[in-house]
Parts: sequence; structure tokens; C-alpha cells
Amino acid sequence: MRHEVDDRVDKGQFILTGSSTPDELSLTHSGAGRFVVLPMRTLSWQELGYSDGYVKLGKLLGSNDKIDSKEYRLSVQEIIKRLVIGGWPELVDIDEAGARKINTSYIKLLAEVDISHVSDVKRDPVKVRHLLRSIARNISTITGVTTFIKDIQSVDNEDLSRPTVMDYLDALDRLMVIEDQLAWNTHIRSSATLRKTPKRHFTDVSLAVAALGLDSTSLFNDLNYAGFLFESQVIHDLRVYAQTLEAEVYYYRDSFGLEVDAIVQKSNGEVAIFEVKLGEGYIEEATKNLLSFVDNLDTSKIKITSLNVITGSGYAYTRADGINVIPIGALGV
Repeated sequence: MRHEVDDRVDKGQFILTGSSTPDELSLTHSGAGRFVVLPMRTLSWQELGYSDGYVKLGKLLGSNDKIDSKEYRLSVQEIIKRLVIGGWPELVDIDEAGARKINTSYIKLLAEVDISHVSDVKRDPVKVRHLLRSIARNISTITGVTTFIKDIQSVDNEDLSRPTVMDYLDALDRLMVIEDQLAWNTHIRSSATLRKTPKRHFTDVSLAVAALGLDSTSLFNDLNYAGFLFESQVIHDLRVYAQTLEAEVYYYRDSFGLEVDAIVQKSNGEVAIFEVKLGEGYIEEATKNLLSFVDNLDTSKIKITSLNVITGSGYAYTRADGINVIPIGALGV
């Protein structure tokens, strides 16, 4: 194919697809200069038709005009149901029960077959399942390898080395099952030490639900955990929208406990900052956190285009202090 590209001297001739990152040892040529690598994630809420794109990420990273008020009412039960089903194209018209069966089956095959095939290395499917559950329990949090080791040992009663867990995490990353959210490097005036450990996310939040064997009823009875899943969904959608704008999605946390859920930064340095709250009752808490964060930034070196709170439901609008409140059903690109 590389030779065909050279011989034809034309663009846009081939689309190559795959469900895992190729083993570097198997590559005879990287395709550099001839092919563009394009990550394709599962469907965002806008692509699924759940969001009308009333508030565009491109605007939040640009002019940040005031948002005219618009209501978006969506029950927590419906939000949770959508998290359980996920953004897989083939599950668009399937009910929750059917989606759970398919997602659970995928987790099973992933642990028993795929993770050993990705690099022809035999891996223990029981330990893989335990690791997937640990990642799911700690979704949207800063979790080190030590935590995963302790979680696995607590149910397996076997010693597990750090290199082994790192190998399993690398295999899951190559299978495009997990995707780390990296820490933001910035100009900060605080003396706090910045946390560098990545936040862990599944490439689709439904995989976390399936790994733990949960359903919408159990999640509704644990809204705290549902909030972490909701945050992961928002990060997923921000990544989809940011990719079209040549932007990346980071997080921030320091040793003083100050944390920001998402920082979207374009290649030109423009930054939009986000807090994520499933419930409308946490909007005030989120806005105070955003303002505290900005107070610690050296704004002479950073171009902040907008401060935003993403919620599950309610009104899309701009507060008197300039902070935007955006239901996930309004967020788009």
C-alpha cells in the first residue's frame, strides 16, 4: 500500500482500520509522511442525538459569547441508563438489558482472549478481570499502580509485581480499552506540588459498568459513583469534540487538594476549563473551585477563554460572574 501511494501520487486513497495498536516489532514501515493516524472513539452524546450542540466547544475556546438561557431537562435515571448502554454504534437501538449482555460478554472475551492475542503473550484472565474491576472502581480518579496491585491482591491472595500490572495496563491501552487523562503542565503561582499520575478512564464508560456487573438500578442507588461515571462520559465527549479542534483534554490537581476535572487546550495555547457535576445542587461548589484555581494561575502566560460547569440537567446559561453552566445535552462541537 505504501508503494501504491507513492506510485499513484494522490491523496485520500485508502482507509486502514484496526481495533488495537500494532506491535512495533511487527512494523516494517511506519507510514510516516504517507498516512495519518486518527483515533476513533465511541459515539459522543451529540453523535447519538442526545445533545443538540447548542453550546459549542469551539466557541468556548474562542470568543466565549454569553450563552442565552435554554432549558434541558433530563432525569438522573435516563442519564444513568445511557451510561450503562454506552456509545457503541451497534447498540444505538438496543435496550439496557440487551446492551448489558453484549458489554459483559465483551469484558469476558477481552480478559480471556484479546489481551493475550494483542502481543502473543499469555496473561492470566482472572487477574485481568480483577484489574478491570479495579480500574472501574477508581474511574475518573488519580490512581497509581500500587492501588491496582492492592485491589488485585485483596481478592486473589497472590503476589503481583509492578512490572506485571504495568504490562497489563499497556496491553489494555494498546487494545484501546483504557485511555489515560494526563496532568496539565502550566504556569502556576502556588507553591503546591503538581500531581503527575494520570487519571484512568475506559474508552467507553459502559465498560466500567460491565466490568463491575452493575445496572441502572444499582447505579441510581449509588449516585456518588454514578457521578464519577458521568465525569468520565463528559471527558469522553470533550475528547471527541476537542479532536476536531486540534486540542487535548487534561486535568489538574496539586498537593493542596485543588483539582479541576478538565482543561481543554488548543495548540495555540487557548484554554477552556471545566468542572463536572452530575447534580445541579453542586454548581456553586464547582464555580468556587474554578475561581480558586484561576486565582493561582499566572494569567499573563495563559489565555483562558472560558470557565465552565458541565451538569446532567438544567439550564444552559452564563452566570453573572461569567462562568458558563452547560448541561451535557447542550454540549457539542
